[in-house]
Amino acid sequence: MDIKVLGPGCPKCQQTEKIVKEAVAETGVDASIEKVTDTLAIAEYGVFGTPAVVVDGEVKSVGKIPKKEEVIGWIR
Repeated sequence: MDIKVLGPGCPKCQQTEKIVKEAVAETGVDASIEKVTDTLAIAEYGVFGTPAVVVDGEVKSVGKIPKKEEVIGWIR
């Protein structure tokens, strides 16, 4: 599974990355987590609000910090 956390590195983006890592650790899912900070790369996903989470190429969340339960639902 490929998970990307999109954002420039703001506190909300950092919190989102932390939640994603915790969700992956709790579920034991085999996933790579990549932080994408390049604005052009972020725009390629059609995302213009951050933080955003992309799971296997599908945008799951934009412009908010997702709850850990949401992330777990996406990766199960």
